Amino acid sequence: MIDEVGYAKMCIDALKILKSTAATDYGSSRQRDLGQLWGDMTRGYLAEYAFILFLQKKWNIQAELGHEKGELKDYLPSDIHKIQKKLETLREPKIKIGIKGVKWNGIWFDIQGAQFHHSDIHVLVKVGTSRDHLFAYFKHISVFKDKVLKKGIELGVLNQKDADILFDNLPLFQSIPAYIAGFVISNNQYKNLDYSGKKGRKNFTINTWNGEIKSGDLDSIKKIEKINGKIEFEGIKKFAHDKGYLFNVGNLLWEKKDWEKFVINPL
Repeated sequence: MIDEVGYAKMCIDALKILKSTAATDYGSSRQRDLGQLWGDMTRGYLAEYAFILFLQKKWNIQAELGHEKGELKDYLPSDIHKIQKKLETLREPKIKIGIKGVKWNGIWFDIQGAQFHHSDIHVLVKVGTSRDHLFAYFKHISVFKDKVLKKGIELGVLNQKDADILFDNLPLFQSIPAYIAGFVISNNQYKNLDYSGKKGRKNFTINTWNGEIKSGDLDSIKKIEKINGKIEFEGIKKFAHDKGYLFNVGNLLWEKKDWEKFVINPL
């Protein structure tokens, strides 16, 4: 669980670099306003924060994140910038670890473009934030009661009863659940078209994938499965790109021996 202190740190870290971050989604042209961008960045930072808590709790490793102003390209390869193992001084990690957060019910680990080979290890973290997590936090620290709603009363657009109702209807802030789902290794040898799925009357739904995904793969599956309808992915239907690496949660490495062999010992 990520408490109020952890949330505040990540929220502020996201705010620090907000203006220097592109408003487009990585790998797409979809524009986001600053409010949405701040919320999305905070959620991503919470995933990174959850991972350093995981390192500390499971292996007594202290870690620092690289949340500083700069170009995106400077921070893509590794989200962990400093570590300190027992009896060691603070140092740079020996492997590059990328961390991605998804919603609590997310089942896909989607790594776009050439980003996959920029890091040695990619970690997936499920973060249980609601869509209105920033609103809940602002309510918690009295931004609405002491500023926004108070100003509404001063301007005469709200009376106290209306202000109280609006305040009560805002979401409550609670500790954020986070779950380290597992990781993948970038230098592994992945099979071509390593998938499985379910054939319907017309369509085919992919529910597992393990490795590279590229343009033309879905057309190939259509021929293999002899489908006249659509090829879709379970839960999400389709992705915004057709080049990168894709894994379902069930194909991630997660056992203690895997963590120690590929992440903790080389770190």
